[in-house]
Amino acid sequence: MNLVWIVDDDASIRWVLEKALTRENISCELFSSVDDVLAALEVKQPNVLVSDIRMPGDSGLVLLEKIKSQYAQLPVIIMTAFSDLDSAVSSFQKGAFDYLPKPFDIESAVELISRVMGEGRKPDGKEPVKKASMGNLLGTAPKMQEIYRVIGRLSNSATTVLVNGETGTGKELVARALHQHSPRSNRPFIALNMAAIPRDLLESELFGHERGAFTGAQISRKGRFEQADGGTLFLDEIGDMPFELQTRLLRVLSEGKFYRVGGVTPVNVNVRVIAATHQNLEDRVKKNQFREDLFHRINVIRIKIPPLRERSDDIPCLSEFFLNKFSKKLGFERKTLSVDSIKAMKEFRFPGNVRQLENFCHWLTVMAPGNTITVNDLPDEIRFPEPLIELENDASVNLDTDKNGVKDEFWTTVLRKEVKKNLEGQTKVPDNYYSQLLESFERAVYSEALRATKGRRIACAKVLNVGRNTVTKKIQDLNLPF
Repeated sequence: MNLVWIVDDDASIRWVLEKALTRENISCELFSSVDDVLAALEVKQPNVLVSDIRMPGDSGLVLLEKIKSQYAQLPVIIMTAFSDLDSAVSSFQKGAFDYLPKPFDIESAVELISRVMGEGRKPDGKEPVKKASMGNLLGTAPKMQEIYRVIGRLSNSATTVLVNGETGTGKELVARALHQHSPRSNRPFIALNMAAIPRDLLESELFGHERGAFTGAQISRKGRFEQADGGTLFLDEIGDMPFELQTRLLRVLSEGKFYRVGGVTPVNVNVRVIAATHQNLEDRVKKNQFREDLFHRINVIRIKIPPLRERSDDIPCLSEFFLNKFSKKLGFERKTLSVDSIKAMKEFRFPGNVRQLENFCHWLTVMAPGNTITVNDLPDEIRFPEPLIELENDASVNLDTDKNGVKDEFWTTVLRKEVKKNLEGQTKVPDNYYSQLLESFERAVYSEALRATKGRRIACAKVLNVGRNTVTKKIQDLNLPF
């Protein structure tokens, strides 16, 4: 008969799991402390042990260590209400079969326990890796729990990983967490943004160069691969990598060696590569913009980071972290969000994701007058969000033309419809209506231009063909979080 032991100091958790498992004809025994479990293990063993982490006396992780040292074949599921990366990684590093964050769906929990009873687990003989700091990767939403679980499972591995996510979701933080919780954690972590390096310099950045290899190469220089030897190389925005360089990268990943620019002696390296992109690489492969063989080489394990709008429940804890960070950095008193301001922020879609939230918190630390941030203190983007206008499936939309027969672009058609909707039936146009439209237009243009140029004002001014002082003034006038 299958037997499951439940270890938790919370009687309600024990009761719920017992009832659910009993309905599936799975026998249970309940324990409230680690000492009781260790005493019982001297008499018999269950098929599966499910343990909480935080309990009076010894923790669930202490129990897990003792079980793995004495009863290595016994599968253990760790559960905790304190759902964070550190707990997940520690559980897997110490030998847990799986990780169950509270509150959990009872049917999913029963399904997991049933699956573990069917699979079991054999010890792999590996020593647990020293626990590292989890950095700034925060969140308790289910999709973040999945990311923690993957990081935990990869904690004893040097597998190549591809991180997908929109701009500002924290792809580099995930890469750093993968490195920090890996056997390479005491070796270098080197990051390179492929989109930020000029095309003609990227090869030298990656592979280094010999003296005299090109004009200005007065000394030999190590590239990022050599700098990361023994550690991790994070290639951000790999979708922007020039096609001709993709072949060289593929060869390094395959052979573990390369030549510096202008060099004749091969350089051998042992580097774990973690790549990231906000682009759909499958589409780029179909369009012959990205090598299919390289895609399969880097797409061994894929981690998809959810946009902030899909984990809005994490906004309060992220905001608290950022507000505390900037209050210390800038020497301001710590500020907190009111209930209404949290509600408003959770309803905002955050197109710039966590990076945009961080910028807002920086702005609020400086600009909010009191220690409690109210709705009126929030930036206009949150207080007066622009309505979402979905026209892609509107078959009735026809592009208008001007007197010269030139068709509107899609966005001007949207603008026409919005103005028409707002002004229909009004006998008098509001005095500031044009100013509001112009402000919305400028906010959209300058926000996207600054986002595209990573907040660099000179680059933004060049893109828009305006003066740098104009960009600075618009940031101030429009309260942009840059």
